[in-house]
Amino acid sequence: MEQMSLARELETARRAARAAGTAAMRFYGSTLSERKADASPVTAADHAANDVITATIRADFPEDAILSEESADSPERLGARRVWIVDPLDGTKEFLAQNGEFSVLIGLVVDGEPVLGVVYLPAVEVMYAAARGAGAWVDQAGERRRLTRTEAVASAGIRLVGSRSHADPFLVRMQEALGITDVAPCGSVGVKCSRIVDGDRQLYVHPVAHLKEWDTCAPEVILTEAGDRVTDCLGEPLRYNKPVPVQPHGIFAATPAVHAAVKDRVAQMYREAFPHQLD
Repeated sequence: MEQMSLARELETARRAARAAGTAAMRFYGSTLSERKADASPVTAADHAANDVITATIRADFPEDAILSEESADSPERLGARRVWIVDPLDGTKEFLAQNGEFSVLIGLVVDGEPVLGVVYLPAVEVMYAAARGAGAWVDQAGERRRLTRTEAVASAGIRLVGSRSHADPFLVRMQEALGITDVAPCGSVGVKCSRIVDGDRQLYVHPVAHLKEWDTCAPEVILTEAGDRVTDCLGEPLRYNKPVPVQPHGIFAATPAVHAAVKDRVAQMYREAFPHQLD
């Protein structure tokens, strides 16, 4: 893909994410929720954040398509070159638990390739942003800092960021096989990936087939622009703007040396554990 300027898109995404976070936080402390068809919770905060994001994007880029967790999907997006992929409140369970581990995720794909991502953590007012070829940055406490990866080799002890709300026997077996003892339970995908780009964690693996494109799009751009690696659990690239917007083989995100060191073992274990999910 040719180099493109995404400065205007990035400004829109930053503004939308921050406004969505503000809208969501008006409901922080409420435990009222409903259940969607897949039994996952949805709150007034999800809807308020979604309304802000979609309205902002449509005002600035009316020709672009939007795929959002909290909006009805349209097959028309499949014919669009540019599709914004949005999770207005990633980590609704954490929002309801009031533990701060939730995020706003806004990504953009062009011709199916992820090119822009913003991850905003409203509870702590920290924003991660990246555009393809322009690098990744974090805004925190009034300062903007570039995110870069300096790791050269895998450390002796891998630090894993795990799920707080989705226990998985596969991950337990993987931890044992790789000798991982340092595991930090954490909330949303956006927060997990922020722990990697911040240097606190080195590995995140989520093998379930119900992971969606809006969970991975924005974090992938930030991780890769910071110098990290993101694939599915088979080591293949994640795909976007598919007719069914799932990531059928989950996500495998890591620092470069850790990804290289464990990718074959993770893929082997995944194939053995989930043969029914293989194409």
